[in-house]
Amino acid sequence: MTDCDVLVIGGGPVGSTVSALLAEKGWSVTQLEKDSHPKFHIGESLLPMNLPIFEKLGVLDDVERIGIRKYGVEFNCESRDKPTTYYFANALNKNHPYAYQVQRNELDKILFDNAKRKGVEALEEMHVVNIEFQANGSSIIDAKDKDGNVHQWKAKHLVDTSGRGTVLGNKFKTKQRSKDHNSASVFGHFDGVERRQGKDEGNISLYWFEHGWFWFIPFKDGTMSVGAVCWPYYLNSRKVGVEQFLMDTLALCPRAMARMCDAKLISPVTATGNFAYKLSKMSGKGYLIVGDAYAFIDPVFSSGVLFGMSTALYSVDVVDGILRDPTQENKLVRNYERLVHDGLATFSWFIYRITQPTMRSMFMGPRNWFRVEEGILSLLAGDVFGNTPVKRPLFFFKIIYSIAYLLNWRINQDALKRRQRGLQGGPLDVEATSSQGG
Repeated sequence: MTDCDVLVIGGGPVGSTVSALLAEKGWSVTQLEKDSHPKFHIGESLLPMNLPIFEKLGVLDDVERIGIRKYGVEFNCESRDKPTTYYFANALNKNHPYAYQVQRNELDKILFDNAKRKGVEALEEMHVVNIEFQANGSSIIDAKDKDGNVHQWKAKHLVDTSGRGTVLGNKFKTKQRSKDHNSASVFGHFDGVERRQGKDEGNISLYWFEHGWFWFIPFKDGTMSVGAVCWPYYLNSRKVGVEQFLMDTLALCPRAMARMCDAKLISPVTATGNFAYKLSKMSGKGYLIVGDAYAFIDPVFSSGVLFGMSTALYSVDVVDGILRDPTQENKLVRNYERLVHDGLATFSWFIYRITQPTMRSMFMGPRNWFRVEEGILSLLAGDVFGNTPVKRPLFFFKIIYSIAYLLNWRINQDALKRRQRGLQGGPLDVEATSSQGG
């Protein structure tokens, strides 16, 4: 058995952020990743508020090297002739005018290697198979390596950043699916997709269509991630292979399909359930659950990596404070949980309404009454955890939305009923991959 101060489960951006920063504070940290880097992962579009975290970690230059700058977000709707583009430079906080699009296998490896450089015992192909909590809050963790050998650690504190695999959520059986929002995605990487010009080349493009929305995420090497997020009933209607299903789905949105004329698939196409969930508890004596390991919401605002890394940043102070003064645990955890819940609630309110006709109209025809456009830009930039005064503009946005919803009550109610019926489309524990692609 090996002793450590903190054991972190998971080798993604959240786990590597927690591990690196706790090691900087002088704690002995072990990080266990069940796979090996580099590995494919969806979630390539970052937000401007990721950049201060990369800078704090000391990897901003590395991210710049692998990424293409993303200055804004383009929204497309078939009922409007032209797209609407939001530029981060116009947000309430003008200090972070761009983000990056990255290939996650490269980003995750950069962050994992950075944790190693900072003194973390970062181990790959270590699959956690058992956790036993002791009366004093410490834990004993068993993990198997790729050869089946069992290794054991004793940790003063445990941090679960295992993503949607949520090791502790499964152990405690506390995972609760959302009754309000479920979706599924079908995606692949392509070469030859039409790109925007000049400063807009790196922007993400979103397209609404009848059954959900599409993303187009450009990469630095000229390739692009293209995917559809749709309601359960639509994915469950699939009668063809996932590759053909993605192309058939793109054909439902002529404006999106027009960019695919010269496209060539260069990866497998994957279909997967994006079911929203959260655990009934995110902490206990001797442990903390961070990022997607605690909760997952629809990726429409590219909030996943930002939300995970931001909460990771705050979780470091919680764990550090508990290790230095255990009597402060309740206070530290209580404040942390409030911050996480507020952030989730802010993103979720918009995500759960993004397909409503009123919401589409407001995004496609922005107005800066009461600074609401600046507030929305701050939300799109991920600026909901700091000191930027976003609550007031977002509050006024909700008021305007409610009035507009009532003025078009019948249309919005019909859309809401269709969405609610669509959520009854059956289970979303799907994982299908095409056999084609290079």
